[in-house]
Amino acid sequence: MDSIIRGTITYFFVWLIFRIAGKRSLAETTSFDFVLLLIISETVQSALNQNDNSLTNSFLIVITLVSLDILLSVIGFRLPRFNHILNSRPVLIVENGKPIRDRMAAARIDEDDILASARETHGLESMDQIKFAILECHGGISIVPQEART
Repeated sequence: MDSIIRGTITYFFVWLIFRIAGKRSLAETTSFDFVLLLIISETVQSALNQNDNSLTNSFLIVITLVSLDILLSVIGFRLPRFNHILNSRPVLIVENGKPIRDRMAAARIDEDDILASARETHGLESMDQIKFAILECHGGISIVPQEART
């Protein structure tokens, strides 16, 4: 039972830390982010197993973590308001070529990040070519280009 309690506390602690840290997709992680993730996993592992390296304890912890993840996704699906607490909401960061600076600052996104996404997805070169830029729940930036002017 101790492993289940430790797994549950660890799950929510890690969820909270990553929620506070902000949105960033795996495609945008740096080498240091990856190393940090490995360090976190090593640190959490020792807290989870409490020197019980048995196969049974490992399976119990994995089942606890995966079950919590499934449970919260089901709750989020059935209760959309709760889903926004768990997963956040998309955030509009550019509207009609104008950056929304306070939202960008809160998300730690700068114009270079937005323009990089605009170049990669639509070949756009400047902010005025962007109708909307949305920071998605998964950390990516979706770009809606301005309609072609004739």
